[in-house]
Amino acid sequence: NFLKVRLEMYLTRRFLNKSLSSSRSFATIASVHAREILDSRGNPTVEVDLTSSTGEVFRAAVPSGASTGIYEALELRDKDPKRYLGKGVTKAVDNVNTLLAPALKGMDVTKQKEIDTKMIEEVDGTKSEWGSFKTKIGANAILAVSLATARAGAKALGVPLYHHIATLAGKRTDKFVLPVPSLNIINGGEHAGNLLAMQEFMILPTGAGSFKEGIQIGAEVYHHLAKLIKKRYGKAAANVGDEGGFGVPQIKDEFE
Repeated sequence: NFLKVRLEMYLTRRFLNKSLSSSRSFATIASVHAREILDSRGNPTVEVDLTSSTGEVFRAAVPSGASTGIYEALELRDKDPKRYLGKGVTKAVDNVNTLLAPALKGMDVTKQKEIDTKMIEEVDGTKSEWGSFKTKIGANAILAVSLATARAGAKALGVPLYHHIATLAGKRTDKFVLPVPSLNIINGGEHAGNLLAMQEFMILPTGAGSFKEGIQIGAEVYHHLAKLIKKRYGKAAANVGDEGGFGVPQIKDEFE
């Protein structure tokens, strides 16, 4: 049985490698264009369109957290109080269009590490005692381009994005398993207007037989929790926080 499994893995890898070599199309970065958009919280963020030499366009937008640590890479904001309460990202957008775009033009879209290194170390080049800080270009500018590049690279290689990312991370690609879903059901900290110090209370349906069943379990728990909160604290207590979990103001600590 062991030899049979090893043989199947070997043949699978050979098949995948052959498929990749036959389906790959050489593509380089033809242009990169960024713009300012609004995220799910109504705050500005960076969106990028990367056009490859094949004429295809790959788009990516950057997520933004409500709270950031002092050791995180810099999310470049305009700090102009007259626009979006200082949260505009026109500087980051300009950095993509005027600095990153010309520097990356002509690079192979499948060379993710080379492209990321060029942006972080050559074009930006800022560092702190704990690593690259990205204060010149902005982590939001760099990440948007990096995400769009990953999508372009996956298409050029003829594989799904998750397969491409697994390869870049040095993970096995002969078998993929969906993760257990993590569901946010109660919000605190910066995500809600209550006294809870912890930002997210999450559940993981580890006993589910499939991802689909796990989502169902999570949804049912969420709605049962809503009924319990309304019964115990009143209808208004079931208002939700930043990320969809209940921000119950009457709950004072995580042990209640």
